[in-house]
Amino acid sequence: MDQLIERMQACRLCADRFAATVTGHKPRPVIWLAPQARILIAGQAPGVKVHESGKPFDDPSGDRLRDWLGVNKDAFYDLHKFAFAPMGFCFPGYDAKGSDLPPPKRCAEEWRKDLIHHLGRVRLTLVIGGYAQKWHLGKTASGGVTRTVASWRDHAPDVFPLPHPSWRNTGWIRRNPWFTAELLPALKTRVKEVLDD
Repeated sequence: MDQLIERMQACRLCADRFAATVTGHKPRPVIWLAPQARILIAGQAPGVKVHESGKPFDDPSGDRLRDWLGVNKDAFYDLHKFAFAPMGFCFPGYDAKGSDLPPPKRCAEEWRKDLIHHLGRVRLTLVIGGYAQKWHLGKTASGGVTRTVASWRDHAPDVFPLPHPSWRNTGWIRRNPWFTAELLPALKTRVKEVLDD
């Protein structure tokens, strides 16, 4: 695992792609994981704030996600508890309109299978957003994020599909009250079970 992490941290496969974005940035893989982790958070890709800090979900989205899970920052960043493996380990940049670009497929193709293999103690996987849901859940995620998250019971207790905890999804959360009333209590219970075991 240590050798794999070193290779991932040194990865520059997408350097030309990132240089060609509006942000024109260099690769900075955000690696935050260890083989002892019990919970895997599989998201999309780091945002610009995480790119700058080097710490996953080190932004308001992370505050919301921690609230959803019922954990504090100390637990969240404990490598024996949580591993973070987004579909792209680097900030993919913005397009001309200032929107996030998708994570490059090349990242998952290069690293994901080997990485998941090394995370053998994971008992709960949180798949956040459409890219991660399609990779982890395959055809069952083909109906889009809302349908996939609404079908969370089909995957629980070992996998929970979630929307991204971004402020942009505040309207989605309001339009789908079952998410807060039903999914989140079950998620918090499962997180506590896994971490207390």
